[in-house]
Order: sequence, then structure tokens, then C-alpha cells
Amino acid sequence: MVEVLILSAIALFVLFRLYVALGRDDGPPEGRTRPEPGAMPSPQADGEAGHSVEFSAEPDPEPVFTGPAAGGLEEIYQADRSFHPRQFLQGARGAYEMIVDAFARGDRAMLGPMLDDDVYEAWDAAIAEREASGAEPWRLLRIKRTEIEAAGMEGNIARVAVRYEAELGDGEKTKTAREIWTFMRNVTSADPNWLLDDVEIAS
Repeated sequence: MVEVLILSAIALFVLFRLYVALGRDDGPPEGRTRPEPGAMPSPQADGEAGHSVEFSAEPDPEPVFTGPAAGGLEEIYQADRSFHPRQFLQGARGAYEMIVDAFARGDRAMLGPMLDDDVYEAWDAAIAEREASGAEPWRLLRIKRTEIEAAGMEGNIARVAVRYEAELGDGEKTKTAREIWTFMRNVTSADPNWLLDDVEIAS
């Protein structure tokens, strides 16, 4: 019984970190539970190639839109003035850490609130296949690169694609994972949380 309570407390803490990284909640969406908001994560540097992600507890008063996704980011900002690229990228980095860790542990309860239904179904099947084969999961060792690749609005739906480069290990070998994760959110919703909507292998 004590072990169950400890595991439940850990699960709630991780969901709490993801929640506050991607935004505050004015009410849980249907079928999902959310913890209370709190402080933002501490600043971190972003690995190799001189690229870094700046962290801020408060959004920029006047966000600056640069890079190949500048037009799409500004379009999202015009639809939702609470959106700030720098703060979003901070949350996206935290989301990657938490989701990859939950997938490695096969924690379906943790993944459920973070993923769109299609992504969850695919990852649930991958976890089941891994469990059946007894294969060791690939765990996150470090994130080497995080940057916004593309962004835009489709009706009321905002989508932001984030390019990640990370080092993974299975206890014996290491590999570099290059992926583009697309997060989505309905900007008319009172819920500020973003869901992982798509994952693609990046070149």
C-alpha cells in the first residue's frame, strides 16, 4: 500500500511539471485531470552546437518572432495573446523529457493526458510490443538541440512543430534521435495545455 502511494505521488509530480511548463489550467478538459499550477522550471542550457534555450518565469512583454517559423508564430500570437515562443519552447523541452521518460517506463497513465489519441494508440502498441519481446527501452541521456521548425493556425487550432536532437541509451549502446514533434491546441479553449499531435523522423 505504501509503495502504491509513493508511485502515485511521483506520477502526480511529473504531471505537475508538464502542466506548469506548458501553461496554466483554468479547468480540466473533458476526460483529463490536471494538477494545480505552480512555478516554472529552472533555467537550463541546451547542449552542443552553441544552441541554447532561454528560460523565463514570465512571458516576454513583446515577443520577438524570428527564424523560418516567424510568420506562423506571429499568427498564433495574434489569435492567442498569451502565446510566447520562448516560453513555449521551454515547455516543449520539458514535455520531451517527461514523455520520453514515461514511454521508456511504459507508463501509459502518464502518457494519456499528454498525447493526442492517435499518438497514444501508436505508442501504446509500441510499449506492448516491447514488453512482449523483453527489449530494453531507450532512455533519454541528454537533449542536444531544441528549436521551433514550423508553426501556424488551422482554423482555431494552433500547431507548432519542434525539432529535437537527443542522445538516447539502452544501458549498452547509445544513439542520436532526430525527430520533429508537433504540438496542437485549440486557442478558443480555456485549457492552455498543448497535446503532442504528431511525431516524425527528422533528417
